[in-house]
Amino acid sequence: MRKTIFERIIDGELPANKVFENEQVFAIHDLYPAAPVHLLIISKKVIPSLQLVEPADLPLVGEMIRVAQELAKEFDIASDYRLITNVGVEAGQSIFHLHFHLIGGRHLGLLG
Repeated sequence: MRKTIFERIIDGELPANKVFENEQVFAIHDLYPAAPVHLLIISKKVIPSLQLVEPADLPLVGEMIRVAQELAKEFDIASDYRLITNVGVEAGQSIFHLHFHLIGGRHLGLLG
């Protein structure tokens, strides 16, 4: 099976301008930002989507949310931001590796 772009970054095969990294998670700027701040918070463990998170993975998901909160403060969007993960192709998922989009820095409007 082919590695995702995120696995290639984790394995050091592709460079990335990381804005955060620890043992479980890293974060990078989205290459196609939807807002002035658009970061991807990515698990180092390969989990294809949020729907496939198992009970043992819940601390990892909690860490991803903690990192999102920290980055929201760092990028001065802590009072207004969106944290999104897409599950499945019809929902817009294009990389099958668990990640959250942290988006803010402008009025985002309603979803739908």
